Amino acid sequence: MRPLGVGLVAATVLTTVLSVWLGLRLSDQRAADQRRQDVLAAARQSALNFTSLDYRHYGRDSGNVLKGATGDFKKQFAAQTAQLTRLVAQNKSVSEGQVLEGGIVRSDERSARVLVVADSKVTNTAAPEGQARTYRLQLDLVRVDGRWLTSDVEFVG
Repeated sequence: MRPLGVGLVAATVLTTVLSVWLGLRLSDQRAADQRRQDVLAAARQSALNFTSLDYRHYGRDSGNVLKGATGDFKKQFAAQTAQLTRLVAQNKSVSEGQVLEGGIVRSDERSARVLVVADSKVTNTAAPEGQARTYRLQLDLVRVDGRWLTSDVEFVG
């Protein structure tokens, strides 16, 4: 009887350890999946904000870009806002963006790089009928106070 009891205890301990280990792995996988979803959502929103600007409410639109920005990108965009406001108003520019696709190049708990393809229809005084534009953007994001913020945007491709 004694060997059977020892075997049952060993099997119970092994099953418990395996269950805890699998539970932790599943929890880590869910956290990684959630992080990827959060990164993609933030990158898509940032690209949409960046490609959707209207001279009639440029202050609000540029504010949306700045809310999702940080670091040098935020500083550079903020420094150009006054000049861009005049230029956009002068040309009566309207850009209606649409994000087509996004994919993560790399990510960890603190940073990510995402490629985004976006289209926009741009109308202005030079093109009142509108022009279609396609953007391929590389966005670098960092996690700041629980939010994914864009730290750099580059046009690629």
